[in-house]
Amino acid sequence: MDQSGEQRYREFVVARSAALLRTAYLLVGDRGRAEDLLQTALVKTYVAWDRIKDPGATEAYVRRVMATTATSWWRRRWSTEQPAVAMPDSAVADASGELADADEMRRLLLTLPVRQRAVLVLRYYDDMSEADVAEMLGISRSAVSSYAARGLSALRHRMGEEINSL
Repeated sequence: MDQSGEQRYREFVVARSAALLRTAYLLVGDRGRAEDLLQTALVKTYVAWDRIKDPGATEAYVRRVMATTATSWWRRRWSTEQPAVAMPDSAVADASGELADADEMRRLLLTLPVRQRAVLVLRYYDDMSEADVAEMLGISRSAVSSYAARGLSALRHRMGEEINSL
């Protein structure tokens, strides 16, 4: 990769990492694994950087790499990392009131099968069209529509169960 390509890559990473990390988190449901997923996707993007001709397609390329990598991790049940016995204490501002709904939705998303979760995250959190999601995941538009409908139905059902249990 030449000097200008290296600079464009760095600028892309700085500009889009936060948004891509949010997507990665929604795909895998764990901050550490999300960081690993994003790092893996960015390394794969770096290797393919010269082949990405359309700069506007870079983010879609990274999202597709994240979605397919997350799916392959799930299939392999990748779990080589072990949690720490004790976590260090750290002070955090209380933002529980503001984050309760978002946290609940993330928790509910993690109960869905991986394909349904990937479709919902890409379709509604990342605001991608059905066609873009279908292309990214390598499935048909009707499959995207079906996964989305089943995923939303399951979320509504689970939310109803939680409300009724209160």
